[in-house]
Amino acid sequence: MSEDIRRIAFDKLPAGFRDWVADRRVEEVECVICDIAGISRGKAMPFQKFSRGDRMYLPTSLFYQTISGDYVDMDIAHQWTEADMVLKPDYTTATAAPWADDITVQVIHDIEDLSGNPVPVAPRNVLKRVLDLYAREGWEPVVAPEMEFYLIKPNLNPNEPIEPPLGRTGRQMASRQAYSMSAVDEYGKVIDDIYDFAEVQGFEIDTIIQEGGAGQVEINFIHGDPLKLADQVFFFKRTIREAALRNNCFATFMAKPMQDEPGSAMHIHQSVVDTKSGRNLFSEPDGSASSLFYGYLAGQQLHFPSVVCIFAPYVNSYRRYVPEGSAPINLEWGPDNRTTGLRIPIGPPEARRIENRIVGMDCNPYLALAASLACGYLGMKEGMTPRDPVTGEAYRRARALPRDLLPALDLFEAEGSEVAALLGREFCSVYKAIKRDEIETFLRVISPWERAHLLLNV
Repeated sequence: MSEDIRRIAFDKLPAGFRDWVADRRVEEVECVICDIAGISRGKAMPFQKFSRGDRMYLPTSLFYQTISGDYVDMDIAHQWTEADMVLKPDYTTATAAPWADDITVQVIHDIEDLSGNPVPVAPRNVLKRVLDLYAREGWEPVVAPEMEFYLIKPNLNPNEPIEPPLGRTGRQMASRQAYSMSAVDEYGKVIDDIYDFAEVQGFEIDTIIQEGGAGQVEINFIHGDPLKLADQVFFFKRTIREAALRNNCFATFMAKPMQDEPGSAMHIHQSVVDTKSGRNLFSEPDGSASSLFYGYLAGQQLHFPSVVCIFAPYVNSYRRYVPEGSAPINLEWGPDNRTTGLRIPIGPPEARRIENRIVGMDCNPYLALAASLACGYLGMKEGMTPRDPVTGEAYRRARALPRDLLPALDLFEAEGSEVAALLGREFCSVYKAIKRDEIETFLRVISPWERAHLLLNV
């Protein structure tokens, strides 16, 4: 390949990445996609090969895998012919892999069939499908995700409980120190590496805080376009894991990794602006809340139960929904009330937004954003009205969220029309089959609790 062709390929990459590379030579490209579970999959190749622009393929069966790597038989014609899908690079997503030994670029790829049509089960395409609905109305959603996760002692035996890691003092974090600056400093080397990696990758972090659990950290992002923010969360999970590994600890995004500690959420701040004027459609010109604001709220109150299995996709996810456990158990709403599933943060009319506090950090970010936005869209389109806001602790109100994944899937399957149509029925069919298989796999496992309490007592 001539240097001129290589230069053309290099010039397609974002300016921030080119500045970081400077006069160094890019050695490798990771061509990645996001699967149903949110795992990064794809191919790695020399930059010289990537620059040629050859067509790249992956088999459709990639989207038929569970979190454990098992493949699920479904009622799909010719499911196991391993038909190819085409990878199409989105150069705007290109970013560095600063932990790699060689100069490496990661590029998210869209997935199309051989005729150039978006593959409907690909999570990034599911989100694009919902965003297209907003675009047709002249609406533009704006989101800001918050990532909560735990830094933990390396857990090499799955039968052993998870523990916080040792901090710089040499002590294991054992108490909850929400918002403590000293607690953040305990893991300062990990945080420093996260900042350094983020800067190289061109990711702008809003804030980093110590959350309520021992070793639990929260990273907030600047609000923006849902697709770009989903890409950023997708990339950032790997970034955080790599920063942790560099410092002899693990980062986990499990919804509830430790029995006596609070769970980890991915709260999503949401608003909708007019595409032409940029005006926040949740506020009237006089500053009062608009009918579209109330419609969005009502749509989420009505339809969230049918998509909880997307917000909470695993059996572990539902351990987070416990009263007084820093996570909601219902879908009430209220201003500046962190016990509600839908919180309205304090802010001026131009920043009026709704915080979805239902989503767990174990979610697929593309699917969680798509489901949340789809429910709000339906409420706006249908001019719905929410229930009255609550005052006081919503924990004391009746539970509205399912207790585990099986009833959540039943609700998902019962949603036979509106939300499923927006997300895509083919995607919904595949998602249900994968989750049913994961539940059956889990139910075959004998837990330590069963051995401890049933082995000699029953």
